[in-house]
Amino acid sequence: MKQKHDIRIALVGDYDEGVPAHQAIPVALDRVAGETGIVVEFHWLPTPEVGEGAGLQAFDGIWCVPASPYRDMNGALTAIRYARENQVPFLGTCGGFQHALLEYARNYLGWSDAEHAETAPDSARAIITPLSCSLVEAFAPIRLLAGSRIAEAYGALHTQERYRCRYGLRKELEAEVFAGPLKVSGYDDEDEVRAMELQGHPFFVATLFQPERAALQGDTPPLVRAFVQACATAN
Repeated sequence: MKQKHDIRIALVGDYDEGVPAHQAIPVALDRVAGETGIVVEFHWLPTPEVGEGAGLQAFDGIWCVPASPYRDMNGALTAIRYARENQVPFLGTCGGFQHALLEYARNYLGWSDAEHAETAPDSARAIITPLSCSLVEAFAPIRLLAGSRIAEAYGALHTQERYRCRYGLRKELEAEVFAGPLKVSGYDDEDEVRAMELQGHPFFVATLFQPERAALQGDTPPLVRAFVQACATAN
């Protein structure tokens, strides 16, 4: 496998300059580019502009970014499905994690009526539900599973990360959701799922926390570096 030296990344979400994660993402990507020599071109792709996903072919990687509810949930789900089914490197953070779970449940597990409680609070099939304890601006420890891609990226089995989140996977569905190729790769101190990755895919990793925000503290996020390197690796 050879290394490409310029890549295009789609940042799928609805840009808001007031969102800390949105402030952090360009900084994180610029830090990785400076340290690796990979030229990273990123494009903010509003969810209503995803459409049927034809334009996604122009990108080497897809990052579904924080700040949901998205203006067009279907746009986010289309982008995630495209990345999952076409072996395109994918990173999902915060809202991206939640919607990666929703896309997988609907389109891989066949739970066509699966919903997100943020947008369908009365649904009996909400698989993404309010957290028992809000994680808005929390900074909390994460336990990474040995052998996982995310643990490899961090070079460690423990980290501490920032959140801005109120929703996560409904706990009683954990065993059923992760019985197939989608696997848990990180837990918090209460054994709640905080990171996951898809086996058999070049790079498909999602976290409920926002690793990109380390860039605002002057640090290069290891997971963003791993994502960029995956995007730069030619098939």
